[in-house]
Amino acid sequence: MKLLYITNAIDGSGGLERVLSVKTKVLIENFGHEVHIITLNQKSKTDLFFPFSEKIIQHNLEVSGNTVQYISKYISGIKKIVSEVKPNIILVCDDGLKAFFLPKILGNEIPIVYERHVSKLIEISENQGFIKSIFTKLKFTLMDFFAKDFTKFIVLTEGNKNEWKLRNLEVIPNPLPFFPVEKSSLKNKKVIAVGKQSYQKSYDRLLKSWALLDKEFQDWELHIYGKFDENLGLENLAKDLKIQNQIYFHPPEKNIEEKYAESSIFVLSSRYEGFGMVLIEAMSFGIPCVSFDCNYGPSDIIKNNEDGFLIKNGDEETFTEKLQLLMKEENLRKEMGEKARVDVERFLPENVVKNWDELFRSLS
Repeated sequence: MKLLYITNAIDGSGGLERVLSVKTKVLIENFGHEVHIITLNQKSKTDLFFPFSEKIIQHNLEVSGNTVQYISKYISGIKKIVSEVKPNIILVCDDGLKAFFLPKILGNEIPIVYERHVSKLIEISENQGFIKSIFTKLKFTLMDFFAKDFTKFIVLTEGNKNEWKLRNLEVIPNPLPFFPVEKSSLKNKKVIAVGKQSYQKSYDRLLKSWALLDKEFQDWELHIYGKFDENLGLENLAKDLKIQNQIYFHPPEKNIEEKYAESSIFVLSSRYEGFGMVLIEAMSFGIPCVSFDCNYGPSDIIKNNEDGFLIKNGDEETFTEKLQLLMKEENLRKEMGEKARVDVERFLPENVVKNWDELFRSLS
C-alpha cells in the first residue's frame, strides 16, 4: 500500500519526528508499505536528528512569500505531489490550523487520516490576554468544524478523546522507539528529565520541587535534556533557589538511551502533554517515573503506586515527597522499575504499528 505523510519537517529533535522515524520504518520493513513524506522548507533530506528508513521517499515543498503567496504555493504544491504519487492513503501530521483544511483542498477520493500529536492545551500560554484568548477560541471552533471531514481522526490517549466530539475518532498511542537489552542499574544518584525548555514542560515547577528536598538528598543530581530557552530564566531560577550545583542543563541528545541508562528516576513536570513519549522511553530502561497527572497522557501510561507515581497537577510538595521516597528506597526503585519495564511492552512498535496497518487495510 502507498502511504503519503504530510508534515512540516522531519529533521528536528521533537517527539513527532521520533515517532515518525519509528513508525514509518516498521510500516516499510514489517508490513511492506511504500512511504512518502511531504515536508515544508526542509534544508536537508539526509541531515536528520533521528534515523529514518532509507526507503522513505521525501518530497520537500518550498513555500514562502506573503500569506496569499504562501497558501497558494502550499495548496498547488501538495496537489501536484498527490497527483504524482497517487497514494492509497494520506496521513496528516501537522498540528497547525492549515492542516485542517486539507480534506477541503484534496477532496474525498483518497482517505485522509489526521494524527493529532498534541493536546489543544498547547494553544494556551501563560498570562494569555483577552485578544489572544478570542483568537484561540476561534481557532478551536475552526478545528472542531473541519476535523469531521477527515476519514479518521487519531489521538494518542483516552484523555485526548475528551477534547474532540467526533464520530471519526480513534485512539492509537505512540510506539516505543527502543527497548534496550540492558536496563538501568538504578544505583546512580541521577534524576533525568527530557524535553525542550518551554511553558508546557514546566521546568520551573520541577526546580521548585527539587528545592524542597531534604538535606540528605543534596548529593543527587538533576539532568535536563532539551532545547534551551533563555527567556525562561531557568538557570537564574536554579541559582535563586540555591540548587545550581545539583542541576545540569543539556542540549538535545541524539543518544538519549545512554543517558536513560545512567539514571535512576525519571521526572515529568509538564503542565499538559499530548502523550508523554519520554515516560515510556524511561520505563523501557526499568526506570520508575514521578509525573504530574496532567492532561493528557501520564495516566494512560503510569499505573500509580505500581510502576511510578502520578501527582495531582501542580502539587509540588507531594511531587517532592514521592521523589524523595524513590531516592531513599533503592528496593522500591527496583520493584517499580521492574513493573515499569514489563508494563511498557504494550507500546512496542510491533504492537502499536499493527493497529495502523489494520486501520489502513480497513480504509483501502
